[in-house]
Amino acid sequence: MMINRQQLIVVSVGLALLSGCEMTNTGKGASIGAATGAVLGKATGNHKDKRIFIGAAIGAIAGAAIGDYMDKQEAAFRKELAGSGVEVIREGDNMRLVMPSNITFASGQASISPNFYQTLDAITKVMNKYEKTLLNIVGHTDSTGSQALNQQLSEQRANSVKNYLLGQQVLAVRLRTQGMGESQPVASNESEQGRSKNRRVEIQIVPNKA
Repeated sequence: MMINRQQLIVVSVGLALLSGCEMTNTGKGASIGAATGAVLGKATGNHKDKRIFIGAAIGAIAGAAIGDYMDKQEAAFRKELAGSGVEVIREGDNMRLVMPSNITFASGQASISPNFYQTLDAITKVMNKYEKTLLNIVGHTDSTGSQALNQQLSEQRANSVKNYLLGQQVLAVRLRTQGMGESQPVASNESEQGRSKNRRVEIQIVPNKA
């Protein structure tokens, strides 16, 4: 049975809303699957078609395949980002890409530095090859300036990275942004070296588990 125009609109709106929600990556993945499946369940009795539709939007992995999938993705990131200044950190089945401010943004700015485009293109290349992951882009600042200003700046920087990835065809339903302001330093803010480490953007990469 064909899906009618109204049902397609419901799916599209649901996915768009979920892409902007602030929720955990696991919850987001589950919600996207539930929202899409609910509409398609009414539209067609063909479960194979339903799985194909959901898989085309995100895709999921399960069981022992998760570790192998993330191993290959980690290796691809390390190859593409070698010498870029981006740190690749593996945490169980999850991963983090840590991007310090000296290669991403000018001080106090949320516009991406032109010399960072090549690095983001390398990140995008891997993300579009390994599509069964959800991405949480998190902005951080040092303690210079007010907490309110730093919070806003961290959110703007995360959104700048998100918008670039969207422009490179990374699906919106995979992306979530979060600004942490100055609340999660990784070094002391008493020195310029420490403040430089705290001004960063991280991309948390989580497998979309079936």
